[in-house]
Amino acid sequence: MDSRRHSSLGISAIAVHQPAWELENAWFGETMPRKFAHHTGIEARGISLDDELAMGMQAVRQLQRETGCNLADCRGIAFVSPSFIPPSVARRHLAADDVVRERPSHAADELARLLGMQRCRTVGLNWFCCGYSRAFSVVSRRWVPRLDLRRDEFVLVVVATRISRITDFACGQTAGLFGDMASATLVAPATSRRYPVHFEILHANAEKQATERPAFDFHVQQHVAIPTPNGGTLHAAERLVFSLDGMAIAELAPRAMSAATAKALAAAGLAGGDVNFVVPHQAGTGIVRFTGMKLDEYGVRGELINGLTRRTGNVSACSVPHALKQTWNRLGGLIACPTAAVGSPGRPEVLQGCILLRATPLHERQPTVAA
Repeated sequence: MDSRRHSSLGISAIAVHQPAWELENAWFGETMPRKFAHHTGIEARGISLDDELAMGMQAVRQLQRETGCNLADCRGIAFVSPSFIPPSVARRHLAADDVVRERPSHAADELARLLGMQRCRTVGLNWFCCGYSRAFSVVSRRWVPRLDLRRDEFVLVVVATRISRITDFACGQTAGLFGDMASATLVAPATSRRYPVHFEILHANAEKQATERPAFDFHVQQHVAIPTPNGGTLHAAERLVFSLDGMAIAELAPRAMSAATAKALAAAGLAGGDVNFVVPHQAGTGIVRFTGMKLDEYGVRGELINGLTRRTGNVSACSVPHALKQTWNRLGGLIACPTAAVGSPGRPEVLQGCILLRATPLHERQPTVAA
């Protein structure tokens, strides 16, 4: 029997790849603000020596080891990388061949090729810290009707962030914020028997909102200090790095995440009181705490997941899958996963998104099954 269902997808499993190298706060010395760890909760962050494509490969291989999933059943890969340099910046500063390599769509095609997946749809996205929610929106809204997934087929959402390669490690405001990580999420039809779903996707969206002024851009920095795995320092004559208005983001992000949650709940016909857990983008403990205060204004008082940045830093678009993986056994009922991010370089905008999940009866019955 050819069993198909287009209307309902869910998360069956998540795998995470973390770099072995952790850079401690002590490396930054006097350049790190005294209260940095207190405000952010970050004590160390992962630094990857592999590029984003290799990181994505390792996350998929980890998923195969943990679940035994057969890539012959995979019909699509959404590849997300918030550390790829946006086209408007890449064209100004990079050679033509390097510009091509900065395209997430190119990496998505390469990932499918390296995995030996011949009949696989691909899409590449950036969307910075909102990349995960944007990918889920693309998969659930655009792909499902076209792919006509069979019951035991699936798609992958692969995220690889290596913001360390565009970090100005001498900048007191941004140097210690971000860490590197990769994840692979297996998304299957709710009726799948081979890849049983633990969290059904009720809603997924990400969008841009205008702000008063830009909070993010890129520039070429001279004489950049770069950490080495042995605790030392190299110096690059110049480096293309990002710049971030941290104070502006600290104010914008909680408002954006709470507004995105309220909008998602309204679109799904749900109320704030229906939410059992909030698993927000882990930008840092302070921002998540303020997000909880803003969510309270919308009547969202589910348990707030916070404090997962201590040994990872802000892992951007990987933070929600990492948080879901870390709290997998605890989660139940309705789960809201809001995200917020900077907009395009130099533009007065912020990105916001939210994924709404509901734990399936399988998950509720088997709370100790790991992702």
